[in-house]
Amino acid sequence: MKLKIYLSFSILAGVLCFAQEKKTEKLKFNQELATSLGADKYGMKAYTIVMLTTGSAKIDDKEKKAELMKGHMTNIGKLADEGKIVVAGPFLEKNKENYRGMFIFNTKSKEEAESWVKTDPAVAAGIFSYEIFSWYGSAALPLYLKHHDEIANENP
Repeated sequence: MKLKIYLSFSILAGVLCFAQEKKTEKLKFNQELATSLGADKYGMKAYTIVMLTTGSAKIDDKEKKAELMKGHMTNIGKLADEGKIVVAGPFLEKNKENYRGMFIFNTKSKEEAESWVKTDPAVAAGIFSYEIFSWYGSAALPLYLKHHDEIANENP
């Protein structure tokens, strides 16, 4: 749905008041786009989520750890460029499950997702371990990636 927002204002007793009125306009169904994204009749599809957890390796060498994390970021970029990763990112706070970050892979196959996560140097070195889950979400999710470079001023 496309959302249009109309702003109106009035001055009451010397106070400027703003009101928002939301009007929606239904977009036309795009079969070609739905098919190209693998969407079902609800516009959804299966993905695989990989939750990165704290691994068992204890690497004290800061240079070695920095090298592995640089490889981790490079690998994420490579997998995104190949259309395999749709979402990747760290969690901003500690949690009881020790989840450190997550990937949403553009596959419904847990085995395929696992083969892709194993290409991560930080996973291979044991900095991260992982758990794998099937997930059902919008088939349009991969489309946001094409706009990410337009809004990122720097790369990590």
